[in-house]
Amino acid sequence: MRWVPWVHFACSCFLQNVFVYETVLVEFFVPWCGHCQQLAPEYETAATKLKGTVSLAKVDCTVNSETCGRFGVNGYPTLKIFHNGEDFAAYDGPRSADGIVSFMKKQAGPSSIPLHNERDLDAFINNLEASVVGEFTLSITMAEFLKASSAMRDSHRFAHTADLSLGLKHGVESETVVLFRPPRLNSKFEDSVVKSDEFVSTTSLRQFIRDNVFGLCPHLTAENMRGRDLLVAYYDVDYLRNIKGTNYWRNRVMKVVTQFQSQGLSYAVANRAEFHDELEEEFGLGPSDGGELPLITIRNREGNKYSMQEEFTRDRKSLGRFLEDYFAGKLKRQVKSEAAPENNDGPVKVVVADNFEEMVNNPYKDMLLEFYAPWCGHCKGLEPKYTELGEQLSADANIVIAKMDATANDVPPTYDVQGFPTIFFVPTGQKDQPRKYSGGSEVNDFLNYLKEETTRPLVLGTAREDL
Repeated sequence: MRWVPWVHFACSCFLQNVFVYETVLVEFFVPWCGHCQQLAPEYETAATKLKGTVSLAKVDCTVNSETCGRFGVNGYPTLKIFHNGEDFAAYDGPRSADGIVSFMKKQAGPSSIPLHNERDLDAFINNLEASVVGEFTLSITMAEFLKASSAMRDSHRFAHTADLSLGLKHGVESETVVLFRPPRLNSKFEDSVVKSDEFVSTTSLRQFIRDNVFGLCPHLTAENMRGRDLLVAYYDVDYLRNIKGTNYWRNRVMKVVTQFQSQGLSYAVANRAEFHDELEEEFGLGPSDGGELPLITIRNREGNKYSMQEEFTRDRKSLGRFLEDYFAGKLKRQVKSEAAPENNDGPVKVVVADNFEEMVNNPYKDMLLEFYAPWCGHCKGLEPKYTELGEQLSADANIVIAKMDATANDVPPTYDVQGFPTIFFVPTGQKDQPRKYSGGSEVNDFLNYLKEETTRPLVLGTAREDL
């Protein structure tokens, strides 16, 4: 095991070394792993920033396989949090340096900080993140709150007090849990302090925080707010150097979206530079689009994308029209697609996002569809075999062998593509239920699979009519 970047230990003493430190983040890696190599500089930077607070360590599983096996490591990199020598939890936080630092700082020390006076409270809630404070006089209730804070310490900040007078200036007059949204996000359009109606367990506290922590229009970063139907206003968001200018546009967004709160869409503001790649690659929006005005996009959980074509005017009417059209189903979905090939007569048909519905969802033909990346070595190795498969089945009018560049075209959410190549069999009559192929990569492997899965018997040979 190598403790980075300042201390080195031998891995033969793994447990003894881990036990020395109250909180340790350990990365189990192998040198040849691309994801490990990508994480390495972020991990080293985080280790430097956390020095003296939380220890970070690395274990090379190519030379310490017994240690890695003992902790159930079967993929790389695997990150685990250890408390006082015990395997406490898998690390499922961000993989960026700042994300690791923020996540692991919450793992150090007590899960909830005791507050003794008003000065302690003010210092605690004056933070860039939301703050959760439990105010209880009953020891049983306080114990339950501390248990809940321990379970959620990786995602939220907690403090507690038995002095109910501390909350009086915030309108808190009885035992309760209080959520303080970050001061920089205070707005006349929503309450900055939210009180829980009831606290009885970790489950109820988790639900209370989930329902209220983001507020109406939070600050979106690369580490939060994913997995929901979301409208984002992208501009020069900077809560360190320009809080007033940042909130100028945020307030204009909030004034409009308060009219649409009950319709299932979430809202956020984000720094345009931080999401430059996403805006360009996913929405086709470059550095000059919109000038200094916010760019507005919507992405829902189904993967559908929309961008506002009008400028975000200071009177906000363009945003209101955009939302009205979205909820009325009048907006045209934005799709990233290559141009469909003019000649698509090869043994392997080319699918792009624009012709996906026409080709893949053809109700009369089965399809074997490969999602690939041009730079993928495994995809390049598969190409001649996949082409031969297409040639052998070119006389069969009931099946299509096809491929799609998943880096240049939007992949429908029905298809879970996490790596390359990923291949699906799409049967006739069940186009909404593609089946992931997990067999071998030889031509006979594909043929044997298709003989079992196709709707009609396979026909081998060439001389096939064009689609």
